[in-house]
Amino acid sequence: MGNSSSMSVKELSACHSHQWYRKFMTECPSGQLTFYEFKKFFGLKNLSETSNEYVKTMFKTFDINDDGCIDFMEYYVAALSLVLKGGVQQKLRWYFKLFDVDGSGCIDREELLLIFKAIEAINGVEQEFSAEELTDMVFNKIDVNGDGELSLDEFIEGIQADEVLSVMLTQSLDLTHIVSNIYTDMGSEQQLN
Repeated sequence: MGNSSSMSVKELSACHSHQWYRKFMTECPSGQLTFYEFKKFFGLKNLSETSNEYVKTMFKTFDINDDGCIDFMEYYVAALSLVLKGGVQQKLRWYFKLFDVDGSGCIDREELLLIFKAIEAINGVEQEFSAEELTDMVFNKIDVNGDGELSLDEFIEGIQADEVLSVMLTQSLDLTHIVSNIYTDMGSEQQLN
């Protein structure tokens, strides 16, 4: 669940923040990334309704101040640092917030299934387990009190205690391919300059 990305933290550090800022401002001259621009920025188009809802939830988790836009600091510090450099606890808290679609402080079966189906559609890659099987596995293994909801503590403790779930969750939510594409684009721009 640590840093399993193909791009190391050292490479991210070597890529100066002003280059990230320049890329962000080139793609989003207003300095405010709206939901529409967010999808365009990450190449997410022709999404199903379910996938679009997942992306909207992801957008909201990055929109820290909840103003309907992601500015550079939210984009760079929160999103990229978390995705590439965040510790296990930090990532699990972010995943929980992402899965808690209705903001109730708990994840129910329907919320988790919705997110896993959307991830399946966005990734477009055949997974070892279906969204339904993965949802059942998560609840069967970590819903310790059997109430059909996962609290933040149940979620974090359960995922950390089960290596199989930890690996599956990390792989299904891996965003490093998107970040690597941005990094590659920036490298190409540098060669042209």
